Amino acid sequence: MNENEKLISIFTRTIESSCLKKATFSKAHDKETVRAVARIFTAKDGKKFVQIETFKTDNKALHKNFSLSEAPEILANMALYEFDQTAIVGASGQCDVKISKKGKIFISDKIVYSDKAESESHNREKKYLLSGADFLVSLGISAQNGKILDKKQSKFRQINRFIELLDDVYHALPSEGELTVCDLCCGKSYLTFAVYFYLTKLKGRKIKMYGVDLKKDVIEYCSGVARELGYTDLEFICADINTFNVGRPDLVISLHACDIATDIVLAYAINKRARVLLSTPCCHHEMMNQLSCNELSFISEHSMLRQKLCDAATDALRALMLKSNGYAVEVLELIDPEDTPKNVLIRAIYDEKMSEKTKAAHLEKYESACDLLGVSPYLSKLLSKGE
Repeated sequence: MNENEKLISIFTRTIESSCLKKATFSKAHDKETVRAVARIFTAKDGKKFVQIETFKTDNKALHKNFSLSEAPEILANMALYEFDQTAIVGASGQCDVKISKKGKIFISDKIVYSDKAESESHNREKKYLLSGADFLVSLGISAQNGKILDKKQSKFRQINRFIELLDDVYHALPSEGELTVCDLCCGKSYLTFAVYFYLTKLKGRKIKMYGVDLKKDVIEYCSGVARELGYTDLEFICADINTFNVGRPDLVISLHACDIATDIVLAYAINKRARVLLSTPCCHHEMMNQLSCNELSFISEHSMLRQKLCDAATDALRALMLKSNGYAVEVLELIDPEDTPKNVLIRAIYDEKMSEKTKAAHLEKYESACDLLGVSPYLSKLLSKGE
């Protein structure tokens, strides 16, 4: 029996014996693919099928469904010809498939085929990290019975997605001791309460958290809610974030700080060497008045396209500036564009080991891009002043 036949046999046995929990494919040959996951689902009519979910580098996920009979050969081909590493997870045990750089195939099958796994419902209700959180009632997002109010569905999905993206990089925060967290330009503080709940209730961490905003009435309201909930280590401060000062924060967050307010948040995080930063920009106006690039005039001459270009370029330059200051950066989709057009999240983790040479290379790329676009971003001015 060759490797292809062996893998087809393994997938057939795991599927037919109902012991397959999932199969995860990684180290893709296609550079635009991050990984793929295969699971068995049960439709409403009781029929079972295998769904393959493929995750792409542009944060899109593609889904394909196959019958139980055709799936084994498709999955075996993926494991042998499309990915270099596959983990076939059973209810008990696992089969690992690894392909070396020289093309040698290693298969280690330790699945207990007699143990069955539960098939997932294709229309299963999504599990949210924030489901049942106490602050949701206090902020008018959910009713007393825990049901999310119709008019707050998009807000709930938004803050829950933010928490999921934070959860992905939780490992980058210090594993012990008290965490210092800052929500800058916190506004109505939906996110402040969500992050506080996540870190203290779900992760069991001791934290000191600050919500900072210029609006006095909002700060007074949020302070009252925090007292009612017993969130004793959450403090709301009415202040300009340019003058607000704490020690080195472990986490800086910001949800839709308008225009250059996002730059102030980023400069604050950079100057304080915050360990983790998550910021969603909003209302990119600054570059609209500066952009001067003949090479891109075929885009910028159209008002709507000029705005889209400036939005993308502004956040791309922000990412480069963060990189030049020692951060590993991802620019991600926050939530479905149908919920909000303000849909970009900048996530950055401070890399203590990044070399000065690497930082300098990022800075050179940043300066070259600014020269091309004919712009002088506010973030540069803030950092040059050391604010």
